[in-house]
Amino acid sequence: MKLTFVSNYFNHHQRPLCEAFARTAEVDFVFLQTEPMEEERVRMGWALDASQYPYVRIWQDDAAAAEQLVQDSEIVIWGGVEAQEPEATLEARLQAGKLTFRYSERIYKEGQWKFISPRGLKQKYHDYTQYRKAPYYLLCAGAYVGSDFKLVHAFPKKKFVWGYFPEVKQYDVEELFAKKSKAGEPVRILWAGRMIDWKHPELAIDTAEALLHGEKHLVPELPGQVADAGGFVLTMAGGGEMEEELRRQVQEKGLSEVVRFTGFLKPEEIRAEMERSDIFLFTSDEKEGWGAVLNEAMNSGCMVIARPEIGAVPYLLQQNINGKVIGNRIEYLAGCIGWEIVHREQRRELGERAYQTMVRYWNAENAAAQFLRVAKGLLAGEAPVFAKRNVEDGALQPMCRDPELRPSEGERFTRRW
Repeated sequence: MKLTFVSNYFNHHQRPLCEAFARTAEVDFVFLQTEPMEEERVRMGWALDASQYPYVRIWQDDAAAAEQLVQDSEIVIWGGVEAQEPEATLEARLQAGKLTFRYSERIYKEGQWKFISPRGLKQKYHDYTQYRKAPYYLLCAGAYVGSDFKLVHAFPKKKFVWGYFPEVKQYDVEELFAKKSKAGEPVRILWAGRMIDWKHPELAIDTAEALLHGEKHLVPELPGQVADAGGFVLTMAGGGEMEEELRRQVQEKGLSEVVRFTGFLKPEEIRAEMERSDIFLFTSDEKEGWGAVLNEAMNSGCMVIARPEIGAVPYLLQQNINGKVIGNRIEYLAGCIGWEIVHREQRRELGERAYQTMVRYWNAENAAAQFLRVAKGLLAGEAPVFAKRNVEDGALQPMCRDPELRPSEGERFTRRW
């Protein structure tokens, strides 16, 4: 069975899923890269040497062979592709009625009101809606993808829960938690990412200020309680256009003793920071289509505090079960983190459950197995058979039916248990 995954570039987030497919004996797997990686992501350590992976092909090396591969494959996964030539090849495949899965983040990240644009609707009809009766299915890389596509009447009853599947490490749980802070030591809080506006790193700095100095909306005794529990240190890992201003704010607000900046780190260095950290703070807004750092932080046993607008959050987090979902108001963020600093046992319990979510469900091996089960059924002419939620805790997993959540419903959905 020939399976081809077409996407813009090969990177460390896609590699585990690709290798899971490539290890499957019945699958002849190829990852087809369509364009070079952006320089910023190269600087962040995302680039991999494609020549080291026998299943990777580069479209530009032999465009004719790439086009033929797309047409000949029994199954194609079509990811983020910007170049026009590959898109024309996809159109030919869809018109031929061959089984294809669109792997997509949101199409209305800046607001679902944009779907009313006549020009936009015409393009969406061309790209998606006209194929609503074809064997064309949607892999939703984020909890709000399904509702975006529902607005344009695309992929009816053909939307699957999906995402990104960075490496999931198997740890000895006691050894993992031995790396984190001890009782009486400062609790380690981590923020990681590009320091740009829609990732809102300033919220982490403002939260640190509230925890250290107090703030009028907070319970007045919170800073004292945090200090009695050993205090905290906030690590800001990453860089970008906001970094200089954030460093200035740290100095101005008297936070130099509790906030440290690392600059850009390689992916393996970020994971090492996560393994040492107790709390991971994820502050992006709705422009964060997925957010693979959430997978990695949960796998590292961090107690995660995240905003509901982030695409991965409603799929991965269960409120007060394996993390906490909190809005962007500083009093809420600081109050939640302060509680977790003081209540060490609960912090560890949520971190352990986050780790189990990754090991049990949100890993490349389970994703590949669930995908191939569905795809083989479709090739045999069956209706799509969606994966089931776990009967014990109701957790979603890859290839469940997408719930078609609107962005306003994300936080409530995490409380469904």
